[in-house]
Formats: sequence, structure tokens, C-alpha cells
Amino acid sequence: MRKSRRWLLIFLTLFILIQFIRPARNQSGQVLQTDITKTFSVPFKVKTVLEVACYDCHSNNTRYPWYANLQPGGWWLAKHVKEGKEELNFSEFGSYSRRRQITKLRSIENSINDGAMPLSSYTLLHQNARLTSDEKALIVAWVNKIKDSITATY
Repeated sequence: MRKSRRWLLIFLTLFILIQFIRPARNQSGQVLQTDITKTFSVPFKVKTVLEVACYDCHSNNTRYPWYANLQPGGWWLAKHVKEGKEELNFSEFGSYSRRRQITKLRSIENSINDGAMPLSSYTLLHQNARLTSDEKALIVAWVNKIKDSITATY
């Protein structure tokens, strides 16, 4: 019994200590001029879907859930957001080259059509981020419209 208490005490001590090691937050609190909403015409419905289902991992403004305050959950989330922003950052979309914008828009379309995005691990805890078939069609139609407008000026 003593050995198990000792291990429990060690575990609890480590758990408490790691709570003081917090990752930086991804919250700029502003919409940059390079944000996709400033660069292209984004209808309100599309913007709403993007903000709910995509922006937490793919922008400079993450809305943090309760579990981000508990480590190692916060570390996992910080890593996930960092990787998401490296792949696509809506806050910096306007700074991408036209070619890269087209590539990213194709990737958005493919990810939605394949059901790869939003990630199932994300929608598990964020039910409102699950895309309905109408929302998927809305995003894909908008992506194609933007892609066509870029291609026409490219």
C-alpha cells in the first residue's frame, strides 16, 4: 500500500508541476489585412462556417476550450494549432502567392469532399464544427468561385 501511495503522490506532484508550463496562446485579437476575408469576398454564411469549423486551427485567433488549461492537453492543442497554421493560415492567406492560393483552395475543396476536414478528433469535442452536406456544398462552391477569379487574373 505504501508503494502505491508513493507513486500516486509522485504522479500528482508531477501533474501539478506541469500545470505551470503553459504554451503560448494563438490569439492576436485582430483581423489582419492579409486575412482571407479582407482579400476576397466572403459571404456571411461561408465566413460563419469557416470561423466555427476552421479558424481555431487555421488562423491567428484560436478560441480555446476548457481542456487547453490542463496540461498536457494544452501542449497537444498548441502542437495541433501550429501544424494547422503551417498547412493553411486564413489570417495570412492574402500574403500567399496566387499559385499557392489556388493550391490551398484546391486542398480545401479536396479535404472537404474527402471528409478529411475538419478532423474527427476536433469534431469529437466541437460538435458544432461538423459540416452538414449543405455547408460542405456552400464552401466548395465558394472555393471554386474564388479559384476561378484568381485563375482569371493569373
